[in-house]
Amino acid sequence: MKLTVVGCSGSFPSAESACSSYLVEADGFRLLLDMGNGSLGALQRHCGLYDLDAIFLSHLHADHCIDMCAYFVARYYRHEGGRCGTIPVYGPEGTEQRLTTAYEDVPDASSMSEVFDFRTLKTAAFEIGPFTVRTEKVCHPVESYGIRIEHGGRSLAYSGDTGVCPELGVLADGVDLFLCEASFTHGKEDIPDLHLNGREAGEYASAGQVGRLVLTHIPPWTDAGQNLADARSVYDGRVDLAYAGAVYEL
Repeated sequence: MKLTVVGCSGSFPSAESACSSYLVEADGFRLLLDMGNGSLGALQRHCGLYDLDAIFLSHLHADHCIDMCAYFVARYYRHEGGRCGTIPVYGPEGTEQRLTTAYEDVPDASSMSEVFDFRTLKTAAFEIGPFTVRTEKVCHPVESYGIRIEHGGRSLAYSGDTGVCPELGVLADGVDLFLCEASFTHGKEDIPDLHLNGREAGEYASAGQVGRLVLTHIPPWTDAGQNLADARSVYDGRVDLAYAGAVYEL
């Protein structure tokens, strides 16, 4: 598998990165995890606009899904070659309505479903293309899911947005790479069921004996270096800060 960080900024785009979006590839199949603010433009540096095979939306906050409105325009109004066929979009219940409302001026109420095949996420194990995936509902103010992806004996987990919860440990257990949010700063913010800090991400990585930890979704106002140090204080494995354009081969 190959993981490419399309965007990794938390809450809103930074000067260096779009919001959350991660491209996972194997056997010619391209799965996109989230499509936050600014990510559609950045995505085109890594694959063609119409080369995605499936999309996973962890939750429906704008910094994880809002560029789906722009992608609707690209697929629905494509002039060369005509309108695109449908692409599977896995998201929480109400994803179609949320995106339709955000776009507002769609031709009709079913226009989104003409290019997106919406599939409702639940806690489950299933297949997306060549990937075996497991999804778990995690702790966030809106319905939010983390995902574990396996292929060819390798594995990665993506936390989505979450506070501390046992389900995240289930997803991360033994994975080769753990892409984990670290929005908060240890000792500064203490808001349950919202986000993790760098130390908490490191504790999950240590408990799960993961091969590598990549911290992501760090907002522009958070000290990423502090989060990195906090993660390293409790986890002995390799820890990196995600950055736009980073590529990880598993």
